[in-house]
Amino acid sequence: MSTSPSTSPYRNDLVLFMAISFVVSWASWGVAIAMGGPAVNPPAVLPHLFGAFGPSIAALVIRIRRGRRREAVPEHAARFRIPLLVWVPVLLALASATVLAGAFLAGAGDGPTPSFDSGLEMMSAQGPVLFLVMMVISGPLAEEPGWRGTAYPRMRASMSRFQVGLVLGAVWAVWHLPLFFIAGTVQHQLGLMTPSGVLFAVSSIPMAMLCCCAYERAGVVGSVAAHFAVNATMVLLNVQHPVTQAMIMGIQALTVTALLLAPIRAVGQRRHTGDSGAPRVVERV
Repeated sequence: MSTSPSTSPYRNDLVLFMAISFVVSWASWGVAIAMGGPAVNPPAVLPHLFGAFGPSIAALVIRIRRGRRREAVPEHAARFRIPLLVWVPVLLALASATVLAGAFLAGAGDGPTPSFDSGLEMMSAQGPVLFLVMMVISGPLAEEPGWRGTAYPRMRASMSRFQVGLVLGAVWAVWHLPLFFIAGTVQHQLGLMTPSGVLFAVSSIPMAMLCCCAYERAGVVGSVAAHFAVNATMVLLNVQHPVTQAMIMGIQALTVTALLLAPIRAVGQRRHTGDSGAPRVVERV
């Protein structure tokens, strides 16, 4: 039988991880809010960017703590292996395709016609290299070692993939809340109490599931790739319309279910000993 979340052997790790992530991020973003300037301009850019690294800082603390205690790596941790890098271009293409498909389907209905014009203008203003570097650092690289590389394998010790996706997605949505109050962020442009703002928060759940499945296939590099592809494509398309957001969420949910979760059910099978002492297999999906 699966261990309940309250008795998880990693409960203390998860509590410490969440506490550090939220304290570091929210405190830094609070400073950026107090400064009042756009998030992309000095001096607010520094606390804004540093706040994004809250999960990675927490992950580093947990790793040091585990090393000092000589604890084993969690069972569901995906270790980096060179052969797994073959998944990276696949994950980049697949994650980006979920946004493109949702945007074009929305455009075929009641949503706006998708266009790269404003996104390409922004890229040209910043420079392609700086744009790509910031897209990698400010979200995927700053967050994925924490959410997926640290929290996910510990939550999987007592939850199914679906449960982890729901819980981690909800936590992720709450973690983003201060960004709605920092001028110059995508969240601030959407607005907290608007349909687009609400959909942004809800979209954290299918996005979390997508990144978790990517993590299982190629480790943190895989989840960084999926996270980056979605973020970059959303920015380039300037996705803000609720219809487009809703369609992208639906496509991502279908993608996770049909293409990512199903093939790894065999990997999720674990051997347990029943009351009779005979080993039995319990599928954890």
